[in-house]
Amino acid sequence: QVQLVESGGGLVQAGGSLRLSCAASGSFSGLSMGWFRQAPGKEREFVGRITWSGGFTYYADSVKERFTISRDNAKNTVYLQIYNLKPEDTAVYYCAAGLGNDYRSYNYWGQGTQVTVSS
Repeated sequence: QVQLVESGGGLVQAGGSLRLSCAASGSFSGLSMGWFRQAPGKEREFVGRITWSGGFTYYADSVKERFTISRDNAKNTVYLQIYNLKPEDTAVYYCAAGLGNDYRSYNYWGQGTQVTVSS
């Protein structure tokens, strides 16, 4: 059984940085750990992902200059580091286990963590 728990969200001023964590348990062989976000009234959006085997990363074009995904295999934890936060980054951020960049290909989800960026 895959379980994911996000943490690290909060209220941040524009220009600041934040690191989100996703503590994972279960088997992830062949899967990616993805980060998605959803703002009020908008569809869930792909942010980036990291392959559990190999650690390859992929990012949405809109965030690749400011977002970095990494992992700590010993802790079974994946991180999303966000730099130079902007008000439009305000959303609930989710980590998920699945394949590709489409949220519909992810079967396992965390509960989400709120990120609010003030201008």
